[in-house]
Amino acid sequence: MRTLRRLHLFLGCFFAPLLLFYILTGWYQTLSIDRRKGLGEAENWIDRMRSIHVDQIYPTESAMSYSPKLFQFLVVLMSVALVVTVVLGVVLALRSLKQVWMVWLALLLGVAFPVLLLWLGQKH
Repeated sequence: MRTLRRLHLFLGCFFAPLLLFYILTGWYQTLSIDRRKGLGEAENWIDRMRSIHVDQIYPTESAMSYSPKLFQFLVVLMSVALVVTVVLGVVLALRSLKQVWMVWLALLLGVAFPVLLLWLGQKH
C-alpha cells in the first residue's frame, strides 16, 4: 500500500503542471469561439499556448521548421502516467474506505452523469 501511495504521489506531482496546462488550454478552447488553427495565426501568448495544445509546437517567427516528436513523446508518457495514476487512485480508494459501495457509486455516477449530459444535449 505504501508503494502504491508513493507511486501515485510522484506520478501526480511530476505530471501535474503539464496536466493543468492541458486542462486549462482545453477549457479555453472549449469555451472560445475564436478557432484560429494556422501556425501564422498565433498573435499573442494565448494563441501560442493553443498551438502547443493542438499542434505540439511553440510558434515563433525565428523558427525555420518544427518537429513535435519530442513533445508528443512527453504527452504520450503523461497520458499513460495519468491512466496509471487514476487506476492507483481508485485502488487506493477501494482499499482505504470501509464503505466500498461509495467508491463504486462515485465511479458509476462519473460515467453516467457525462453520458446523461451528452444525451440531454442532443436535438432530434
